[in-house]
Amino acid sequence: MMEIRSRFVRSLRLGLIGAVAMAGLTFNAMAETIELKVSHFLPPNHTFQKELLRWGEELNKKSNGRLVLKIFPAGQMGPAPRQFDLARTGVADMAIGLTGTTPGRFPLTEISNLPFLVTESAKTSRVLTELAPKYLASEFPGVKILYLMTTTPLKFHMAKSKISTMADFKGMRIRYAGEIFADSIKAFGGTPLAVPPGEVTDAMGKGTIDGAMFPFEGAQSFQVGTVAKYSYEPGINAASFFFVMNEKSYDKLPPDLRALIDQTTGPAAGARIGRALDDAEVEGRAYMTAKGVQIVQFSDATKREMRAAVKPIIDGELQKLEAKGAPARQIYEALLKAN
Repeated sequence: MMEIRSRFVRSLRLGLIGAVAMAGLTFNAMAETIELKVSHFLPPNHTFQKELLRWGEELNKKSNGRLVLKIFPAGQMGPAPRQFDLARTGVADMAIGLTGTTPGRFPLTEISNLPFLVTESAKTSRVLTELAPKYLASEFPGVKILYLMTTTPLKFHMAKSKISTMADFKGMRIRYAGEIFADSIKAFGGTPLAVPPGEVTDAMGKGTIDGAMFPFEGAQSFQVGTVAKYSYEPGINAASFFFVMNEKSYDKLPPDLRALIDQTTGPAAGARIGRALDDAEVEGRAYMTAKGVQIVQFSDATKREMRAAVKPIIDGELQKLEAKGAPARQIYEALLKAN
């Protein structure tokens, strides 16, 4: 009887020890810190970097320290054209990229780049993100779209040359941000040149290019005000960006952390960063004037000429996509209505 009782006590002790050990493992698993690598190519003073830092703090706080973002700005993990593939292949868990750096890869998303379509980033970024599940997801295989966004329309920033009429564009070498931008420049009579954004200021200073297309916010981030003499309003084309997460990285997260990602991204988040870009545009404009840049308004006559010059680009792009069975017109009309 004593031996049976002894065995029972030993079994009970072993069971308790095992239970305590399992509880400890469960607690440790729950308390494990998960670090996600986030890549982008913009400088540390850019609005996207500021938003990622803010979002990282929010995630860390709401997860009780379990979810941490490690951010790699300024192309530390790879140049602008590689951002999507960094996320798709899992080299980075998340990435922000510019669609225009990989021509032909995101044709439906780049409908938002068509001239004289976008007026505000906040409105367009929300609608573009809302359109993503139905129309755009197929352009982003292997990743979860967290949100899509556009800049405000890009302005022409010129080193020396003043543009008073459409004729003044002739022969001007201008940096562009995507093929639709290049088409617009050519329609105006200029010569588009592909220059990485981080090299624009040097190229303008040396006279390699005569000017560049940037929103004011981007012009401030890349210090274009140090070499530009004139900036022109209104802007013409908006640039589109994506913020995506590797699907496997997302699926590996515990359910509550996946829910946290879902709750803090999507259309509302796209609109939030869009508002930040709209606000930064005001700051960027002030930066340019403080640097002595003269901000010039295109005349009504010139704007009419410009709109007429790019109309074939708009019609041609939509027709080309519709000929492939893509819902180009629906996307264009939704973005047009938002603006």
